Amino acid sequence: SRAYSLVDSSQVSTFLISILLIVYGSFRSLNMDFENQDKEKDNSSAAGSFNGNSTNNSIQTIDSTQALFLPIGASVSLLVMFFFFDFFFFVFTICTAVLATIAFAFLLLPMCQYLTRPCSPQNKISFGCCGRFTAAELLSFSLSVMLVLIWVLTGHWLLMDALAMGLCVAMIAFVRLPSLKVSCLLLSGLLIYDVFWVFFSAYIFNSNVMVKVATQPADNPLDVLSRKLHLGPNVGRDVPRLSLPGKLVFPSSTGSHFSMLGIGDIVMPGLLLCFVLRYDNYKKQANSDSCGAPGPGNISGRMQKVSYFHCTLIGYFVGLLTATVASRIHRAAQPALLYLVPFTLLPLLTMAYLKGDLRRMWSEPFHSKSSSSRFLEV
Repeated sequence: SRAYSLVDSSQVSTFLISILLIVYGSFRSLNMDFENQDKEKDNSSAAGSFNGNSTNNSIQTIDSTQALFLPIGASVSLLVMFFFFDFFFFVFTICTAVLATIAFAFLLLPMCQYLTRPCSPQNKISFGCCGRFTAAELLSFSLSVMLVLIWVLTGHWLLMDALAMGLCVAMIAFVRLPSLKVSCLLLSGLLIYDVFWVFFSAYIFNSNVMVKVATQPADNPLDVLSRKLHLGPNVGRDVPRLSLPGKLVFPSSTGSHFSMLGIGDIVMPGLLLCFVLRYDNYKKQANSDSCGAPGPGNISGRMQKVSYFHCTLIGYFVGLLTATVASRIHRAAQPALLYLVPFTLLPLLTMAYLKGDLRRMWSEPFHSKSSSSRFLEV
């Protein structure tokens, strides 16, 4: 079929990796909620009282005001990078490398915990004012630093993808959408932002701002330092320019082109997937507490069993496939959120309305009542 001919191996790799990142990031987020509940329960038992307002300070919840102004802030950042990238590329590169190091260490942490569990206790090692860390945390951070250094030296696209994966998972795990109203505000604003900067920015700035910023390489910090410190013509001059890990890229089977997907097109729908996964878990616990009370009478039992997470994840896949086919048909970059937002939000809103959950999901923050059910069926 024509649709199949418009999707090559690089697009298939992008589909699979982006879906795996969203699923993994969502479940890391849910697991963090369970761990925080356990810690709060232990702290309340030790103190003899429960403080229901205690939260993890590392988790950022987006409210309505932030959702409205985030596309504006993203537009300002895009313009700064478009006009002043040559002046601030060193700052951009260093900040990106630091963030990518921390995010990739977070991505590697479960694997390092599994590897270090048999041979070392989970006691934390003190490093003075730097804090206390477990052996798994030190191992994951060391591996992350090593990978970033190799990426700086080689500039290989596969290492850049690994760092971008870490950024995606960390952002999905540490950022929360509290309600469906905030989700709709955020994704609708970012849809307008994406469409404007991809389709209409060329009429104002004589260039596609989004594409230029996403594909513009930065000078290697080693090359810059060697020139600033006058280390000689052969020191640090053979390192490649770096493409910053703000996207996933995969080469085609022929090597003639790369398939590219911005991490915002993974993270923003991923936050919605994370929200509905937490709501599915909340609803499952509520139903178990009410001894399995049936849903509305006009909804079939089969539809009641379909989770919001499955519905939204399928919508994400269909939207990503549609965006890819559209880009190949028009032979031009497409704003992925133009396809991802309708294919994820509209089925979710429809299903929530039919199941009778729309009002609660729209405006009411929800919290798991207990951590007795740590695993959600998928």
